Amino acid sequence: MKKSSSTTAPRWFFRKLVGLLGFIMLLSSCGGNSGAGQAQKDTSLFVQEALAQSNAPTPGEANDQLYNSRQTAITRAVAHVSPAVVGINVIQVQHVVSRHPFLSDPTWQLLFPELYRQRVYERKVESLGSGFIISPDGYIITNQHVVENATEILVTLTDGKQIQADLVGMDKLTDIAVLKIDGKDHPYIELGNSEDLLVGEWVIALGNPFGLFELNDKPTVTVGVISAVDRDWGRTSDDRLYLDMIQTDAAINHGNSGGPLVNSLGQVIGMNTFIYTGSKYNDGSVGIGFAIPINRIRQIFEEIKVKGNIERDVWIGIYDVRTLSPEIVSALQLNTERGVIVTQLDRNGPAYRAGLRMYDVITAVEGQSVGSREEFAKILENMPLEVGQKLRFSVVRDNKPITVTVKLEPLPKRR
Repeated sequence: MKKSSSTTAPRWFFRKLVGLLGFIMLLSSCGGNSGAGQAQKDTSLFVQEALAQSNAPTPGEANDQLYNSRQTAITRAVAHVSPAVVGINVIQVQHVVSRHPFLSDPTWQLLFPELYRQRVYERKVESLGSGFIISPDGYIITNQHVVENATEILVTLTDGKQIQADLVGMDKLTDIAVLKIDGKDHPYIELGNSEDLLVGEWVIALGNPFGLFELNDKPTVTVGVISAVDRDWGRTSDDRLYLDMIQTDAAINHGNSGGPLVNSLGQVIGMNTFIYTGSKYNDGSVGIGFAIPINRIRQIFEEIKVKGNIERDVWIGIYDVRTLSPEIVSALQLNTERGVIVTQLDRNGPAYRAGLRMYDVITAVEGQSVGSREEFAKILENMPLEVGQKLRFSVVRDNKPITVTVKLEPLPKRR
């Protein structure tokens, strides 16, 4: 019995042992595959991290990317046009009228009239403004009021250089002046088109407010939008005519006069000229500024460049007109009740030579309706008339409409 049990036990044990070893080998095989997968996964992550590190920007490249992200159309336009903006320092001669301040008694005025006689004396004052170069050979645009009565004009460039400027010519009526500095390779601003402006589009005003240009020879920049276009101010008390003005809320202050108003493409679309403050006690910017449109500036510049000035003392040859009244309409049996009738006409004048005749009824000038003598005078007053310009009159003669085009001539010299 003992011999039989000792013979069968090893076989059973051996079979169990073989099965256990096989199970262990199976587990080892599964664990090996899992480890290989994990190793493969770990290797893939390492490669991805290595690639990410190889593509990461250097500190210098990161700064460049950040700098580029800060750039906009506005900053690019400013960088493009700033070198062509100049500061203008002017020495002007002013005429001052002086009276004796203490003697106001009429009796003293009779006894000592020489003390009450107005005395006019000259004094030199310094003033400043802005301007911008529009050609590589040094032509500069600024406001006429900036350089009016100037005896010396000094232009400061953005590199700190100061150059004496020559006054090529100016036109007081439109408040435009042209200067010239020596040189052939100046930075300049491209002229845009003021006929395709968009209300609400970004604009940039550059210039020399309060003389700040002198601190580092760089223009001051303010940004806003076009608030309105075609603003007509008519003829002002100082005999200037501001028509089709561009309104902007970009801040304009003393010294900005003559500086460029630029669009986001870096093109000048106007010249900063004056501000509206709403009160005589406030002379700072309240967000309502006005600029002369560049298309008008371009026209004036070309004429001044060729002629040196623009002749505004024009002669039409119409001396008097009368507002149509019911009595005139009835007496002349007119079929129009609105207009002015010509009552005095120079037979040697431009209007007569163009075909206008006595008792013609003028109903419109350059398309602007005329209803009275006052309207007729106001229309002519608010036009930038110049010698050589053609003026179109809508006329009724013998109850038939005709058009008479008058070429304006220089005002005759007094004999």
